[in-house]
Amino acid sequence: MLTFHIRRQTPADAAAIEPLLDRCFGPERRQRTVYRLRDGIRPVPELCFAAVDDSDQLLASLQFWPIRIEATPAILLGPLAVEPKMRNQGLGRALVRHGINEARRNGHRLCVVSGPPDYYRPYGFVPAVPRGLVMPGPLEPERLQVLELVPGALDGVRGLIQRDERDAGAGDADAATRQARA
Repeated sequence: MLTFHIRRQTPADAAAIEPLLDRCFGPERRQRTVYRLRDGIRPVPELCFAAVDDSDQLLASLQFWPIRIEATPAILLGPLAVEPKMRNQGLGRALVRHGINEARRNGHRLCVVSGPPDYYRPYGFVPAVPRGLVMPGPLEPERLQVLELVPGALDGVRGLIQRDERDAGAGDADAATRQARA
């Protein structure tokens, strides 16, 4: 049985997270619509988690990002990345549960994800498009899902999912990595 614990990410984790994301999703991941919502924006610091083994080796990572649905603040879940050889051992599920619980505890009201419906439905995510939410760019509509972290938080909320520009320019790991490579 796999032993791991979840802790907040530290700046030292950044060097291990980027290669993990490449192993899980490939470098073309940066072309996906959700990356345009995150580019140049810092993740929500209190909602960045690492699953690590007893020697503090990174096994999985989860981050949340600030977004808006029109004028309504929300958070974007992802990327969720689990070391490929460690998949199907509960790491991702534990991180998502932990992240959602911490998001609630920190007062967030709405969470959006672009991911497989069968994976996220057990956490309470529901299809976002029938509820009037739209994400720019190419996206399979069934992958766009929303979760009310507070009952009724979605009431009256409709429209375009956008970057939260209040944190623009703060930089994210991808932006820092791209700048270092340039």
